Amino acid sequence: MYRMDDLDRRLIAALRRDGRSPVSTLAADLHTTRTTVTSRMKRLTDAGIIVGYTVRVDTDAEGGGLQAMSLIEVEGRTTDRVIHELRGLPEISALHTTNGGWDLIAELECTGLQNFDEVLRRIRGVPGIVNSRTHVLLRSVVR
Repeated sequence: MYRMDDLDRRLIAALRRDGRSPVSTLAADLHTTRTTVTSRMKRLTDAGIIVGYTVRVDTDAEGGGLQAMSLIEVEGRTTDRVIHELRGLPEISALHTTNGGWDLIAELECTGLQNFDEVLRRIRGVPGIVNSRTHVLLRSVVR
């Protein structure tokens, strides 16, 4: 098991801010060498801590997009089947299991209200989903 240290955590935070930062910029920001940054990134990837790089899209800049969080309650032991079905929806950018009154939380990225309405209809139509509550995100104050 890989034990992360302060440099690893700072590197991950820098990559979360901008996953496209050049190694030389990361090294300068972290006050270390490019070789150290490269080796740390490789170790974090090999350990399964960094599992990929992705793009974050500003839905406002993209043209009127909409983001939401959907809390989902699943019937009995259907969670795996529900997760499999939900993975097929391109508007679901992330899906999380959770505890408490809700079984899953889906992060939604929709192109507009019509798309949002269609996505909610598809989610609610998945066999095994017995309840959902969705909240539209109005403004991100911290990212």
